[in-house]
Amino acid sequence: MKTADFDFDLPQDRIATHPARPRDSARLLVVGDTLSDRIVRELPELLQPGDLLVYNDTRVIPARLTGMRGVVKVEATLHKREGLDAWAAFAKPGKRLKVGDTVAFAEGFSAVVEEKREGGEVRLRFNVGGAELFTKLHEHGFMPLPPYIHRGAPDPQDRDDYQTVFAEKEGAVAAPTAGLHFTPELLTALEAKGIRRVPVTLHVGAGTFLPVKVEDIAEHKMHAEYGEVSPETVAAVNATRANGGRIVAVGTTALRLLESAASEDGRLSPFAGETDIFIFPGYRFRIVDRLLTNFHLPRSTLFMLVCAFAGMERMKGAYAHAIASGYRFYSYGDTSLLKRAS
Repeated sequence: MKTADFDFDLPQDRIATHPARPRDSARLLVVGDTLSDRIVRELPELLQPGDLLVYNDTRVIPARLTGMRGVVKVEATLHKREGLDAWAAFAKPGKRLKVGDTVAFAEGFSAVVEEKREGGEVRLRFNVGGAELFTKLHEHGFMPLPPYIHRGAPDPQDRDDYQTVFAEKEGAVAAPTAGLHFTPELLTALEAKGIRRVPVTLHVGAGTFLPVKVEDIAEHKMHAEYGEVSPETVAAVNATRANGGRIVAVGTTALRLLESAASEDGRLSPFAGETDIFIFPGYRFRIVDRLLTNFHLPRSTLFMLVCAFAGMERMKGAYAHAIASGYRFYSYGDTSLLKRAS
């Protein structure tokens, strides 16, 4: 298949720059045999007792840094941890950096360029590591908002807005955005309906925003991300499936990790490691029955994933409806609940 097959036109004013308030007041497009316009707080009505929500409990770190290499300003967005004190990062201006250069981000906080890679990517080794490095990031970094959210200056509110109610384990540099719509009140309502929830952890990387640059999508290479599926979550998922319940993935990150840890016969196993799974039409899903997910960029791997899950023509029709009906797109936008194509 061609990347151009997944293109569509999106008016600039459909891109959300701030989330809905309250979070569960966002619009929800139910995509199944028909389309239905709802709102997120109605989610308990759309699910069934015995269904299991699987959410991503990763926590976004302030991974965007601004520093100086001599008199040259350098911007670095960390995207993958490679050690206690080392991260892969996208740097600007990447071409002007050399191996051995030191970038100073603040007094007592710097990094050495240890390796240069393709596309402006570098490996940075910081002068602090472990918990101290995370402390420095919180002191001097900014939330790594997606590149399509244009602001004159960082908004302090993003430290809360770009974090889900599930956020627990630090390590992501992009939010699992379907989770941004949940509130404590919505979780209580879901529990009252008999809908349980369990976590997985996938530390989302900035590579999720990278465009597909190849013509043939089969030639695209995903950035690897670290994930964990616990034995407790495995037991809950397998028991739910055995009892006839449905697995509802909260976001594409949870779905990708579940599918990475699944066997051919649909059994889930514990997982701890990296995944670079790339899901596009033709993929046979093994675990997930429903997917809650925001509206994605044209020509993106995530739009390819939802087309694989719900059907390409169905998703093109759903996106056309969403655009015409004024749905808000991307990370801070509205969301959808997709039924897996049979």
